[in-house]
Amino acid sequence: MGAVLARPAYHHSVFDALLIVSFGGPEGPDDVVPFLQNVTRGRNIPPQRLSEVAQHYQRFGGISPINAQCRQLIAGLTAEFATHHVELPIYWGNRNWHPLLPATMQQMRDDGIRRALAFITSPYSSYSSCRQYLDDIARARDLVGPNAPEVQRLRHYFDHPGFIEPLTRNVAAALDTVADDDAALLYSAHSIPVAMARTSDYEAQLSEVARLVTEAAAPGHPWKLVWQSRSGPPTVPWLEPDVGDHLAALAADGTRSVVVAPIGFISDHMEVVFDLDVQAAERAASLGLRFVRAATVGAAPEFVSMIRELVQERLDSSTPRRTLGRLGVRPECAAGCCPAPR
Repeated sequence: MGAVLARPAYHHSVFDALLIVSFGGPEGPDDVVPFLQNVTRGRNIPPQRLSEVAQHYQRFGGISPINAQCRQLIAGLTAEFATHHVELPIYWGNRNWHPLLPATMQQMRDDGIRRALAFITSPYSSYSSCRQYLDDIARARDLVGPNAPEVQRLRHYFDHPGFIEPLTRNVAAALDTVADDDAALLYSAHSIPVAMARTSDYEAQLSEVARLVTEAAAPGHPWKLVWQSRSGPPTVPWLEPDVGDHLAALAADGTRSVVVAPIGFISDHMEVVFDLDVQAAERAASLGLRFVRAATVGAAPEFVSMIRELVQERLDSSTPRRTLGRLGVRPECAAGCCPAPR
């Protein structure tokens, strides 16, 4: 069954629900392989590679933190809605693990939901971080069939104050922990194929977030955007430099400390707790580098309030659209946004 949290006595006249859409993650050892099969369906990933990745999850008891963090976010948002009199029920559906989007969409239809707004837990544009989510929503609607709710996503929020402010606080705290004025400051995000990057504003948006956070947390401090968690055949070019390779370059240049801020992710999940907290941290230690990882945003109060603001923008067109960056307010996704790379 899909997840739903609280139903108000009445609905808004234009939209009658909010749908939280996330990636999903396993919540026990038996979930890991089926989850990975969902993630990689249609990509012809060798079973040996799936087994290797499964071991990353089994190291943490087969549990990804992402579902628990979604529950925390929804709990905070429920309270935020109540405080600000936003009369919408909140539903939750994942792309790759329970509660899966088709089951949630079925529940929404059965509850009489007709038009829902969707908050996607990926802040950036690209095929894998935007269009695939929209495609999965459309697929879920098709599976439900007649009377499936219409779903419209909320706008991108990478440079909204509610995202930038907690990131800034977390980076400042990490730099204070290092207490090294010469510490390298790295901003990390999931690498994607270069061909995919060319069809979106992924790199530009991440660079803008890094610039905004640095200006607020450590004005003038040098920083570098690095990439992590690449997959696929080595013959396909992906965004570089890889975080591990850049750590080696820093050590060779005499750097003693490094702070890594995973700005590509709103919450901890395996790409953060394994790829950074284990692999990158071990690589740094082997190079003699002190390694500190900044916290993700999670369910920070500003972030929760931001989601409520994004909803109110759509419920009331007079609500100001806040942004801190130079790229301007990005509108809701057009039909052809973030196409799949050829």
